[in-house]
Amino acid sequence: MKTLILGDTHGRSNWKDVLAAHPDAARVVFMGDYLDSFNISGVEQLYNFNEIIRFKEETDKEVIMLLGNHDHHYLDVGETYSGYKAAHKWDFNDALKKNMHHLQIAYLLDDVLFTHAGVSPIWMDDTFGYTGWTRETLVADLNELYKAKPTLFNFSHLGWDPSGDSVEQGPMWIRPRSLMKSNKGDNGLKKHFRQVVGHTQVKNIFDSFVASEKAMGSRYYLVDAMEEGGYVIYEDGELKPMQL
Repeated sequence: MKTLILGDTHGRSNWKDVLAAHPDAARVVFMGDYLDSFNISGVEQLYNFNEIIRFKEETDKEVIMLLGNHDHHYLDVGETYSGYKAAHKWDFNDALKKNMHHLQIAYLLDDVLFTHAGVSPIWMDDTFGYTGWTRETLVADLNELYKAKPTLFNFSHLGWDPSGDSVEQGPMWIRPRSLMKSNKGDNGLKKHFRQVVGHTQVKNIFDSFVASEKAMGSRYYLVDAMEEGGYVIYEDGELKPMQL
């Protein structure tokens, strides 16, 4: 079964070109950050988000829509981040709230864990506290927690590095270096999951995969490459970089 993995769209419509190139794909995973383009109008961004929603509702493919930080800050969470479009906040807020049943924080396919930025077990321990969490329930735990307490996913909840490069940051914020650092040791997740993340932009999807193999032990894959037309296919247990 072929799965298409599409990084942060930020209002772009080139995801349609990827779909057109792979009509046989049975599943599509959007990595979040549907909003906050610096060169696409707010009206067009909203239209494109609604087009993704329409596609999810009408297609016979399985469509997973992760939530990114550039979506999260329009949901009355008490924080805003770079790129925030104050002039469109009510329209964006309304569109997101109407479609929250389509959005989620985490998704697991085989041993591949998808979140917008990555899962730090340090953040999991600090956030879940005495209630605990397990590898087996991690995805459900994250998705249910967001429904109940979305502000726990705020940038300021834990960790204060300006770029999110802190092992205490959550699955919509953590940067690759800290993601790898947080997953070392017995409590780490790298022995159990390959993590696929957006959030940290890469210019060339092929170079990103080379870096994944050489520097990340093929346990972490950075796929935020839609600006340059880069995307990923997952099939028969293998992640393959592709280019429009």
